[in-house]
Amino acid sequence: MAEETPAPNFRIHKLYVKDMSFESPRSPELFVANAGWQPKVQIQLNSESKPVKDALYESTLTLTVTVEQADETAYLIEVKYAGLFELSGFEDAQLGHMLGAYCPNVMFPFARQVICETAVAGGFPQLLLEPVNFDGLYQQKLKAKQAEAAGGDATLQ
Repeated sequence: MAEETPAPNFRIHKLYVKDMSFESPRSPELFVANAGWQPKVQIQLNSESKPVKDALYESTLTLTVTVEQADETAYLIEVKYAGLFELSGFEDAQLGHMLGAYCPNVMFPFARQVICETAVAGGFPQLLLEPVNFDGLYQQKLKAKQAEAAGGDATLQ
């Protein structure tokens, strides 16, 4: 009799802000300047995961948002948003996808809200970040790793 593979199990235990910072190096001068608000927004994001115990993993999504006005930094927000996720019954490739794409996708709306609220609390207009295709980013990361392992060019498309 063949041994049955347990059904995949996914459970969110906790979502939380792990670390965050806000800097507004040009305030209050920026608030009294007569120039119209035409921000240039740059976003860097990264995710990483690590096992905590048994089938429990911590996944952390790091978002760094730099907003410039007239080629000077108006403000910078960095948020490390994390979650504790229970993942069991997944094959290695599935587990990698869950931790590298699915968990960040679950956390992103919460991290986006923290960033928006922080910008407003800093005296600036709402900052509404566009959705992110974490599946696409995960696939690019896999291709880059495969190309690197093969000794080829790890250029992302």
